[in-house]
Amino acid sequence: MVRVTPGRDVWRGPRYAGGMRYPDGGGLTAEERARRERVRLAAADLIEAGASDREVARRFRVTRMSANRWRRALASGGRQALTSKGPGGARCKLDPQQLRRLETVLDAGPAAFGWVDQCWTLARIAEVVRRRFGIEYTLAGLDLLLHRIGWSVQVPSRKATERDETKIAAWKDEQWPVINRGRRTQAPGCASRTKPVRV
Repeated sequence: MVRVTPGRDVWRGPRYAGGMRYPDGGGLTAEERARRERVRLAAADLIEAGASDREVARRFRVTRMSANRWRRALASGGRQALTSKGPGGARCKLDPQQLRRLETVLDAGPAAFGWVDQCWTLARIAEVVRRRFGIEYTLAGLDLLLHRIGWSVQVPSRKATERDETKIAAWKDEQWPVINRGRRTQAPGCASRTKPVRV
C-alpha cells in the first residue's frame, strides 16, 4: 500500500476510483437532497389538497409511482416521512481520530508490527485495525476505507536481486540471434483428416 494523492483517478476494477460518484461520498450532495425534500413536501401540499397521483406526477415531473410512494409515506408517517434521511451508505466504523491514528500506523510500516518485509496487505491492515481499535473490517470494506483516506494498492515490480543488466544485454546480442535463426518460419504439416496439410 502506498499513499496516493486523494481524488486521483486510479483504476480499481468495477468500482469508482473515489469509492462513490458524488463529492460527499453518499449518493447525492446536501443541496440535491434538500432540493428533493422540498419537492416531496410541496407534493405533500398537493396530495393533502386532494390531487391525484397523475396530477402530482405531472406537476413535479416525476413518475406516478413516485407520486404514489409519496402519498403512501404521507399517509403512514406524515410529513416527517417525506423528509431527507441524510446521506446514504454505511457509516465509517472508525472515528476521525482513529482514522488519523491508522494513517500514522500505516506510515510506520509493517516492520513496526513484526512483519519482516515492507509490504502492507489488506489482511495485515485488517489485523492491525482489529488489534489496535477492536473493529472488524472485511477486506473489501478495508480497501474502500483505505482508498478514501488516500491509500491505494500497489503491486511491487518483481526483479531478482541477482539480476545483471549487462549480462542480459550481452545474451540478447550474442545468444538470442543464434537461437532465433534456427527456427522454421512455417510449421510442419498435419496428418489429421480434418485439417489440411500445409505446404
